[in-house]
Amino acid sequence: MPPLNNCNGNNCGDIICSLSTQSPLSPGTDLSQAVGGVPGTAGSSGGKPRFSCPHYAQKMLLNLNALRLDSRFCDVEIKVGDATSVHAHRAVLSASSAYFEAMFRPELGLSEGKQKTVTLHSIRADILELLVEFIYTGQIEIEQSNVQELLAAADMLQVPEVVDGCCEYLCRELHSSNALGILRFAEAHNCRQLAEVAANFVHSNFPKVALEDELLDIPYTLLVKVIASEALRVDSEYQVFNAALRWIRHDVVPRRQYVFEILSHVRIALVPVGLIDQAIAECRDVSLKIALRSVRKDLTSRRGQLVPLRVCPRVCAKKSIYVIGGSRREQSAGWTPTDWIFESVIKYDIFRREWIESAPMEIGRILPGVAALGGKIYVIGGERGSQILANGEVYDTQNNNWEPMAPMNVPRCEFGLCTLGGTLYAMGGWIGEDIGGSIECYDPMKNAWRMVGDLPEPKFSMGVVSFEGLIYIVGGCNTHSRYLTDLISYNPVTNEWTKLACMQTARCQMGVAILDRHLYVVGGNSSQQEILRTVERYSFDEDKWSMVSPMTVRRSSPAVAAADGLLYVAGGDQPCEINFYRAQITIASFECYDPITDQWKVCPDLPTSRSEAGAVVV
Repeated sequence: MPPLNNCNGNNCGDIICSLSTQSPLSPGTDLSQAVGGVPGTAGSSGGKPRFSCPHYAQKMLLNLNALRLDSRFCDVEIKVGDATSVHAHRAVLSASSAYFEAMFRPELGLSEGKQKTVTLHSIRADILELLVEFIYTGQIEIEQSNVQELLAAADMLQVPEVVDGCCEYLCRELHSSNALGILRFAEAHNCRQLAEVAANFVHSNFPKVALEDELLDIPYTLLVKVIASEALRVDSEYQVFNAALRWIRHDVVPRRQYVFEILSHVRIALVPVGLIDQAIAECRDVSLKIALRSVRKDLTSRRGQLVPLRVCPRVCAKKSIYVIGGSRREQSAGWTPTDWIFESVIKYDIFRREWIESAPMEIGRILPGVAALGGKIYVIGGERGSQILANGEVYDTQNNNWEPMAPMNVPRCEFGLCTLGGTLYAMGGWIGEDIGGSIECYDPMKNAWRMVGDLPEPKFSMGVVSFEGLIYIVGGCNTHSRYLTDLISYNPVTNEWTKLACMQTARCQMGVAILDRHLYVVGGNSSQQEILRTVERYSFDEDKWSMVSPMTVRRSSPAVAAADGLLYVAGGDQPCEINFYRAQITIASFECYDPITDQWKVCPDLPTSRSEAGAVVV
């Protein structure tokens, strides 16, 4: 019989052969010198020479697998189903799996320990073959079609390496449509790390997860566990309320018994009463409708018997609106352009309804680009005096400090900045004495900008937002007009531009934000050279514009942000007569819009008047 393969890719065979044919070594000879210090020599231990072959274990596995494939020396046959069987070696299986080691251990006296053929149940034949192949080779192909069965079988047979590999695969595949299923699966098989990663994904992406059909089929215990978590990162508590009602209504007869228990984990006091009324009106089940009315009555009468009245937002739902940079021009104060450019940053606590001073920027800026990415705030470009800036700063909200970042390739002012796919996109704006049309992209991992394209035409003072993989550009000014109605979308992947429905009012220097699948355009300057109170919104689903209630005051260049189901508008410019001249002064007015009631509500004023600032929610 020919010998089995020697170590591949090393000199093990040659070394052994050369040692066996040489004359005996004289006393005291250094073995490492005798073999020329070749790879594999590990030196000596305790004065005795030792040799190691780094590829020996791999060679043994390959040879054992070759024996298995030839059914040589195999002492056990594992059957699954009626027709499939796998031949293997008890010693190899036992060395790799605690399950098989216990099955074949003689002293335990199990019948399988003596049987030539062992039958396994609750496992597919192809899955068993993959696992046995892994035991002999250390390699396995994990894919979407087999990962759940592989993990379950590896968990049963106690092959932890395959369990870990499946968990890593599922972590990479997490999506809003499968996260709850993966969480259930991980908990069922006691995969703690996968369960933790899946739970974090569900908490961080709950608004999207709650809209998926997978939510409707989870057990009651898991629903309660999820909606009770302080870690839910939601825009509004209504999203939790709506998710709970979706689950109940999906199978209302057996599930309505849980309504009070489930709603006790929802911060009902933070849900607008109008939305509760809407849910009651849409409810078709009489028992559920009565229960919801009872909850509403308990809430509005402030009895607190069914729902807690004093509640705080969830830890990860607490948000603040940061108003950054900008300028101040007041009627009662003399001012110069550089004196009233803000380095300061103010933060509005939505729950406490109060303004707090944050760490100031290094450089004061008006009309900068402001965006939130990865829990940090990026403030880029803008203008200081007559200088247009390319540099930027990054604010760490946890440490309350600013750090510099790589400058843009082009200095920009009154440009568009948004986040998409973990990167920043800067486009258009003033670039000196010209209007810019270029687009550049910032990679926070590399701290570097690169040019990626051009606008259909140069443009500045427009609104720019991102939504579901596209960038939207609305209004602004170009070389032909200072007031535009245009709305266009940009796909960075295909580099395609699409023209969409136009605004009803041409405007520039307005504020923009996204709320509930709508793009809101707020105030600004119109073609009649007036500062506007009007607000209109665009439906992404219908490609249609509509007017909503106007603001309480006129504003151009306001800071606008959306949070907790409301649209917030801070500061801006307002027209004023000064010594018979028409001028624009900054205002401190702060208000919010409720799309449910179509009404504006006055909020606490800014500490000082401010315009041409950026706003972002973190």
